[in-house]
Amino acid sequence: MPTERREMSGLVLNSGLGEAEFNMALDEALLEAMPRLQKPVLRCYGWTRPAASFGYFQKYAEVDRATLLRPLVRRPTGGGIVPHDADWTYSLTFPAGHEWHSLRAEESYRRVHEWIRDAFAKLDVETELASCSKKSAPGECFVGHEKSDLLWRGKKIAGAAQRRNRLGLLIQGSVQPPPISLRRADWELAMRTVAGEPWTDFAPDTSLIFRATELRVRKYSRLEYLQKR
Repeated sequence: MPTERREMSGLVLNSGLGEAEFNMALDEALLEAMPRLQKPVLRCYGWTRPAASFGYFQKYAEVDRATLLRPLVRRPTGGGIVPHDADWTYSLTFPAGHEWHSLRAEESYRRVHEWIRDAFAKLDVETELASCSKKSAPGECFVGHEKSDLLWRGKKIAGAAQRRNRLGLLIQGSVQPPPISLRRADWELAMRTVAGEPWTDFAPDTSLIFRATELRVRKYSRLEYLQKR
């Protein structure tokens, strides 16, 4: 059944396909911009070529051995290795002071997957939240599942990672859509609809793009950052 959830409005940014380093940089730039924007931002994006992102705290050498996907990019959030190609990648950013920012990590993780579950339900696709963990390959996000991951017919199709600081909350998530006839655009619209209140289309301004570009060049494209652990 759909979850009882407070209605929420915000901004929607559909940034299309991007290089791995820029995708991570723009998410971090959105987190940094929260004191200025003061509204949640739902960003939907894709990848110009297959890649793998891995958690901020993971060791590069272990990731390098665990996946053949290239390029590799270190996320600003935690979690494990996530393959990116045809997945539906998104991020949610909330300003400090927003209800979501004050939630415990377990609660915000559960809520975001309830949100995605309700969006799938609107498309007549039944999914459920995992009630417990079932891991079989440490460090790989879509092998097995964690509690509150989103499952379709027992298989994990959505996972997320997050980062909280004084600026706000950043959640980065990936949906591996079930192998049935679904359009990503319909799912994105359902995400907006089940939130309850209108969400406004958002185009990044010059300062946001400048900061994302700076982070890409000075951080996410640098070997020192990629291999920092």
